[in-house]
Amino acid sequence: MSSESTTSNRQDATETTDNEPETAVEIARRQLEHAVGHVDIDPNVIERLKHPTKVQEVTVPIERDDGTVEVFTGYRAHHDSVRGPHKGGLRFHPEVTRDECVGLSMWMTWKCAVMDLPFGGAKGGIAVNPKELSSDEKERLTRRFTEEIRGVIGPMKDIPAPDMGTDQQTMAWLMDAYSMQEGETIPGVVTGKPPVIGGSKGREEAPGRSVAIITREALEYYDQPMAEATIAMQGFGSVAANAARLLEDWGATIVAVSDVNGAIYDPSGLETHDIPTHNEQPEAVTEQDVPHVLTNDELLELDVDVLVPAAVGNVLTEDNASDVSADLIVEGANGPTTSAGGEILADRGIPVIPDILANAGGVTVSYFEWLQDINRRAWSLERVNDELESEMVDAWTDVCEAHDAHDVTWRDAAYIVALLRIAEAHEARGLWP
Repeated sequence: MSSESTTSNRQDATETTDNEPETAVEIARRQLEHAVGHVDIDPNVIERLKHPTKVQEVTVPIERDDGTVEVFTGYRAHHDSVRGPHKGGLRFHPEVTRDECVGLSMWMTWKCAVMDLPFGGAKGGIAVNPKELSSDEKERLTRRFTEEIRGVIGPMKDIPAPDMGTDQQTMAWLMDAYSMQEGETIPGVVTGKPPVIGGSKGREEAPGRSVAIITREALEYYDQPMAEATIAMQGFGSVAANAARLLEDWGATIVAVSDVNGAIYDPSGLETHDIPTHNEQPEAVTEQDVPHVLTNDELLELDVDVLVPAAVGNVLTEDNASDVSADLIVEGANGPTTSAGGEILADRGIPVIPDILANAGGVTVSYFEWLQDINRRAWSLERVNDELESEMVDAWTDVCEAHDAHDVTWRDAAYIVALLRIAEAHEARGLWP
């Protein structure tokens, strides 16, 4: 099961120049440059794809509950729109930066192309700790930020969605603020909003559901029965919890999950439906009655069939990739594997199914939501899940064909699929003088 293409994922990656982690944009560009070697694409198109189309940086002043005014910095990065409007999440997190937004917007471009969705990549956020804001302050921040970026978003321009530190309610405030300024209700300006105002059923669960689907398909590819698979899941937020519970329902044994405080481990299997998710009860994972409590780092080194890093980025690195004992890695988070970490895993023959395929359920159901908003017709949960299943399996098949035909890593295979589609669109449209 652990065999992987012997093509080394050489990316001339120095993890750091001064012991600082790679930024998202550095990783994204290295991955792009490496994948280009496997396909015949106009180098002028690749040069364009190394850079964002536009990055909006704004200051966002809000009045705090105590009457003081505080100013935050926000960003909205547009990477490429050759295949359709920009699409990507909006996060509230203290470490949001311009480079992070650019790098994540690049991944969104690849993700949409891998899924063959008519979108390009975007990403945005505000450098703020949402835990330090009251609900009223968060609403004021969202509405003011919406006004600051109103000129660059819209249902045919750029459609934000929830990400770290934001949720359905944040998207509802954004939609309302945008609609009030435009003078009409425009539900299609965002996705991931509550179904009562045009959101899609199944949207919140979709990234985790797609991780589970791709894990199932990958296990089948490597002739590993689901009923015999052991899985360690870093995280237990929306992505990890939904993936873990679905995989458990399908017969897999989930042996470990975690939150910011640490991990719990039971080699005989956890009852994931009985463990509160982060949304249900924040930071409750390590409070469960289980045989072993580990650190998040120790979870990454467990001897399991499948490791799913589904919490934060940059967790599989040059420092720990040699200690990973899993036979297969499925990326649930965005960018959990650094360039040097990925090189080591490839050299060791450990297959890594990339995030731009595995967690693409979120943007796929966002596309369904966008379609529902445009047509003013809601889909049933059963239809959403059936359509997601079909789209994920089709994308997996496309990536499998590239993986086997080119004898490359799974990440390179996904990039090949994405780049060929994007390049074809650029060549068809040409370059505006």
